[in-house]
Amino acid sequence: MSGWVTGDAVVLGLQPARLPSRALAVLIDLVVVWAAYLLITLGLAVATASLDEAAVMAVSIASFLLLLVGVPIAVETLSHGRSLGKLACGLRVVRDDGGPIRFRHALVRGAMGVVEILMTFGVVACVASLVSERGRRLGDVFAGTLVVRERIPAARLLAVPPPPPWLVGRFAGLDLSAVPEALWLEIRQYLTRARELDPAVGRRLAERLADELVARTGTPPPPGVPADAYLAGVVAERQARDARRALAPASGMTAPGAGLAPPIVGLTPPVVGLTPPVAGLTPAVAGVAVPVPGAAFAAFGSGCAAESDWASSGKSAPLGSPRTRSGGGAGSPGQARKGHGIEP
Repeated sequence: MSGWVTGDAVVLGLQPARLPSRALAVLIDLVVVWAAYLLITLGLAVATASLDEAAVMAVSIASFLLLLVGVPIAVETLSHGRSLGKLACGLRVVRDDGGPIRFRHALVRGAMGVVEILMTFGVVACVASLVSERGRRLGDVFAGTLVVRERIPAARLLAVPPPPPWLVGRFAGLDLSAVPEALWLEIRQYLTRARELDPAVGRRLAERLADELVARTGTPPPPGVPADAYLAGVVAERQARDARRALAPASGMTAPGAGLAPPIVGLTPPVVGLTPPVAGLTPAVAGVAVPVPGAAFAAFGSGCAAESDWASSGKSAPLGSPRTRSGGGAGSPGQARKGHGIEP
């Protein structure tokens, strides 16, 4: 980041663009501008074929200034410092104080660009950018501008290393309410970058952070525990508490089963000791006689015996006997039904 300090003693966190990215952006802009210039020049040559040489020269100069100088100035002014090439490369022109540029800044940059880039084929601009600490060319110096990078790759998030297994749960009763967020941030940054530090420097930094943490919590680390392990254990305890707090049910939620109707008082409970119904059989309905297995065959046999007795005596079988029901005996089934008023 840039360490540029404004007149108000404000340090700007800007990352200046370097020569390779700026050269690529200028190359893209020049390709687009020159392509448009050649197409318009050919069109003007056809349109001014009937004019004299002086008029053709005036039109050529006007088109050159308009396309190669005026168009870049207008684009940078309207887009607040982002031309087509800079937009593709993630660059932007800003003032020295970090604000957006205006017409006067774009005008000075465009006028100096004719000398730096067009007339010297970019040699002067490259030398000035290499010499400058922040990669500025002469147009940026005179205009008071700076080309910065807008698209900065996001920093990779590093996980905090876990504490030693024998320290897990050792700080469950530690009071962490007085530890400020700034100290937590310093401890996390140290733990994620500890392997990149010099061992002696890292040890001194861990001891300082551990002393500050002890001063906030009021509880010294266990004897024999290194400062870095102590910091890792406390951070793991705080993360565990945050996780439990996030997973805990919110206050005011309905308890399970709340709002359900209570059991009706007075219902007869099931009688204990009764034989359960056999699986597959239809349960008996209260008040309905249950048929006994074999009773139908016994009744049929008795009915047949009674019919034989009636037949031996020469009398007709009574109505309802098995023979009558099956259609035998005195009379046909139709007669039996007609005699009793039963229609088929």
